[in-house]
Amino acid sequence: MTEKATTAAKPAKEAPAETAEEITKGVTETFAPMLEHLDSIYQIIAFRVFSYHGLVQLCLILLLGVVCWFLRPTAIKAFDRLWPSGRKSQLLKLRTTCQQLLWPVLWLITLWVASPIMRELGYATYVLRIATSLLNAWIFIRLITSVVKDPFWAKAIAIVTWVIAALNILRLLNPTIALLDSIAVTVGDSRFSLYLVIKGALIAAFMLWFAASATQLLQARLSKAKNLTPSVKVLIGQLSKFGLLALAVVVALNAVGIDLTALAVLSGAIGVGIGFGLQKIVSNLISGIILLSDRSIKPGDVIDVGGIVGWVTTLGARYTSVRTRDGTEHLIPNEELIIHQVVNWSHSDKVVRRKIPIGIHYDSDLLLAKQLIYDAISETTRILDDPKPNVLLRGFGDSSVDLEARIWINDPEAGLSNVASELLENVWFKFKENGVEIPYPQRDLHLRSSIPVNLDKAALKKTG
Repeated sequence: MTEKATTAAKPAKEAPAETAEEITKGVTETFAPMLEHLDSIYQIIAFRVFSYHGLVQLCLILLLGVVCWFLRPTAIKAFDRLWPSGRKSQLLKLRTTCQQLLWPVLWLITLWVASPIMRELGYATYVLRIATSLLNAWIFIRLITSVVKDPFWAKAIAIVTWVIAALNILRLLNPTIALLDSIAVTVGDSRFSLYLVIKGALIAAFMLWFAASATQLLQARLSKAKNLTPSVKVLIGQLSKFGLLALAVVVALNAVGIDLTALAVLSGAIGVGIGFGLQKIVSNLISGIILLSDRSIKPGDVIDVGGIVGWVTTLGARYTSVRTRDGTEHLIPNEELIIHQVVNWSHSDKVVRRKIPIGIHYDSDLLLAKQLIYDAISETTRILDDPKPNVLLRGFGDSSVDLEARIWINDPEAGLSNVASELLENVWFKFKENGVEIPYPQRDLHLRSSIPVNLDKAALKKTG
């Protein structure tokens, strides 16, 4: 029984494997229809291009290109009148690219005009259509690469454009779209094909890029507006940014074919997530909008929050950037500026007062010391004459007569400690020149002991 089973199983193990010729034959049979289609397209293109009608079209294309080249200087002069050049123009690179594309644009226009004329005369226009597709792709790629700054995205756009142009020339664009559309997945009543996904991704990428570019252009325009306050500029910029991004997402979803009403449940889940997980983020976002709308803190203000003194450089949607005098950037969440006490040195007026304490010796001339402080104040550059500075007698301390110089400045963003340092330096030199003494701390030491101390005067004289 065992030998028979072994003998019966042996032929299955020694079954001949599939040969390389059979594999090659199967692959050839699979791709044979596609290869035949490509071969037929090649034969058609070769026949149409190298035929009498094709040669006439090639000559016409070259003739129109030469004519447009000689018309190029006239077109450049007209272009310069319509779009004058400017050094400060944000679209200078785009203008230069458009000027360089005048020749291919004129060439393309003449080809568009020549195509119906050739059809009326009884000539084929296949070669004209190929030239038109190539010129369209070339012009589109040059325009996009002049606007898109990222080299990766510029190269990706160029590759996609050339692929579409090649498929259109080979008459494979519609079959390719049909093939991609046939690869689909159905979820409920919605059908998602590979073509729709690619189309939606391309539209979403374009809309997001357009939203970012439009926001940058709008912010550049707002920065030059003199009638708007800095907080209003930032508020308009942030609201336009979020609005354009939301519009880009909605357009991309509609392009894919997603019904926005079906997202009601998802929106509720997102709302719950925002209420729990994203509470701080939303709080900072709302706090930023409040700060921008009530203009309590705006770019350029000098603030003191939590011991951090600096001026506001950026007021964003989530945080506020405060730059200190040592160049450190502090990113403070907007919520902190709402719930904590903030000292704004330039909220309604940049004119602020500083109090600088100065002490003199009890034996010094008080009136002379006050006059010298006034002289030092007049020699300090940033101190204002109006409001008038003042020197007050604040009290009698343990070691000194306590004076206080009260001064006014109108540029707190330039620093608060450096003006005090300059004034104290001037006071120091004034006091040294006029013999006004700055006291040292003095202490009286009283020794009490129950053990009598006997001092040997002779011993003290010897040691002295």
